[in-house]
Amino acid sequence: MTSYGSSPAASSRSRTNGLAIASLICGIIGLIFFNVILGPIAIVLGAVGMRQASAKGGAGMAKAGVILGIIDLVIFAVLLAMAASGGGGTWYIGG
Repeated sequence: MTSYGSSPAASSRSRTNGLAIASLICGIIGLIFFNVILGPIAIVLGAVGMRQASAKGGAGMAKAGVILGIIDLVIFAVLLAMAASGGGGTWYIGG
């Protein structure tokens, strides 16, 4: 028996895994800022989120977070290689 004025949709909660969401967010933000820090965090959170996906859902978001974390680290490696190669440019501004 349901109480008056309540709908079944209002009482249902999202069953998405919070770690999968956090992994996806870290992976997306890591594409632009702090990729060397957020990349490994996205990978770890995504791996734990995939292990919990059977109970809490969010396997797709966890996989996307892991993939984006790997892309973050690849971007960092490319930027590091560009900076280490033949000069790359100068940061000196003045005179």
